[in-house]
Amino acid sequence: MEKIIEALNLAKKYNNFLAVDNISFYVNQGEIFGLLGPNGAGKTTTINMLIGMAKINGGRIIYKNQDLTSKIKKAQRLIGVVADESNLYDEMTGYENLCFCGSLYGISKKDRKNRAVKLLDLFQLSEAADKKFKAYSRGMKRKLTIAASLIHEPEIIFMDEPTTGIDVASVRQIRNLIKKLNEGGTTIFLTTHYIEEAERLCNRVAFMNKGSIIRIDTVPRLLEDTKEANVIEVLFEPNQLNKNKLLKYLKEKFTDVECTLKNDDTIKVLSQKKIDIAPIVGCLSNKGVRIIEARLIKPTLEDAFVKMTGIEIVTMKKEKEKK
Repeated sequence: MEKIIEALNLAKKYNNFLAVDNISFYVNQGEIFGLLGPNGAGKTTTINMLIGMAKINGGRIIYKNQDLTSKIKKAQRLIGVVADESNLYDEMTGYENLCFCGSLYGISKKDRKNRAVKLLDLFQLSEAADKKFKAYSRGMKRKLTIAASLIHEPEIIFMDEPTTGIDVASVRQIRNLIKKLNEGGTTIFLTTHYIEEAERLCNRVAFMNKGSIIRIDTVPRLLEDTKEANVIEVLFEPNQLNKNKLLKYLKEKFTDVECTLKNDDTIKVLSQKKIDIAPIVGCLSNKGVRIIEARLIKPTLEDAFVKMTGIEIVTMKKEKEKK
């Protein structure tokens, strides 16, 4: 399989802070590659180096077997960028924004008009084509931003947190569009801290934290690392109990398991050995927790992420809420 991008020992410093610490990876042509990690992990900085928006302090960037480290602009025809904040114009309509983006790439007037119409149709925005961008919903704005990144028909799209902060229906549409674009041959470089998104969409995933890449592999191989694990989810009735104290209590009682808060009403218990549900339920009941359901489930990419990074998912969820 041909590599479309290869990053070799990339490094980025801001004063004395090492934001990206000599990372190396490659992206295959035609795949969806996910860079997964919490805020501050270095995901956006990595993308900015690859697209020429941030100067690198060390390493090399290779596009399609050409070393473009000092001349990233030569890669601009190959790439489209979907930033986490839209760079489109509020006073222009959706159609005008797409045509304007096409003109920036030197596309002829006829071709950019045709492409704008096709993209509006693909993203189900035809009815909003003549509305000003400022009147779009957040989900519509995100879709038009992705459409604008495709106006010059790039081979690879960089998407930085494309589904953060939008409604559920728009999230579903954008995920389907990502799949459809990839099926059409477009390579996708996706950063996210939605672990379930990476599991659903990506061929390969890199776990990143504190500027370093901890592990890169296919989703099935990452899941292999947790295949021997036993995972119990306990759904309980929300109450006034201090959930952090509850987790601490469980960790003290069951020292050979990992306990995390999946949601406000769900505790996840992970063990490398077989584990009995009954004692855990009993301990929670003794603390006044009203149990609704307790079940044994298959390990997920989330479990692999927790195991390899030590970052609890509740931390990632709080970060999503801040967006």
